[in-house]
Amino acid sequence: MSKYVKDLLSKDLAGRLDGIADCVLADVVGMEANDATDLRKRLRAKGIGMMVIKNSLALRATEGTSLAPAFEGLAGSHAVLWGAEDFVTLVKEVTELDKDEQAFEKFEARGGVMDGDQLSPERVKEISKWPSRADQLSMLVGQILGPGSNLVAQLSGPGGARAGQLKQVSEKED
Repeated sequence: MSKYVKDLLSKDLAGRLDGIADCVLADVVGMEANDATDLRKRLRAKGIGMMVIKNSLALRATEGTSLAPAFEGLAGSHAVLWGAEDFVTLVKEVTELDKDEQAFEKFEARGGVMDGDQLSPERVKEISKWPSRADQLSMLVGQILGPGSNLVAQLSGPGGARAGQLKQVSEKED
């Protein structure tokens, strides 16, 4: 491939990857076409994009961006996965696909990049155990509302007991 063609391809790739700060890399070499189509369909349903890229072209296209560390030290072709609700959700989905050997046995998480730092496959599995954005928001709301609900229960408890006593007294007088 001539240098001119490589430059065109790397510029096109840079345009496609523009705006993507974090990604996960996966090995899909050897996957059958039908399985790859099913994989792309499943990922698209969850808002995840996937593109198979030759690493030498990816290195040229991501030079100077936060994605560049992901491709350092790799050889061959890898699938770049990005998107989803947040990065943790993306990693959870990729890890789930990696575990499901019956459906996609050739799919294997190979690392990625988060906040400009290269991730190893072990680190990707570790991140998959983190709570997602939605989980974190629900925990935060619970922590915010917890003290208020305790206060309401403590204030209404004695008042409710007093109201019950007054009701019993009024029923006895009838």
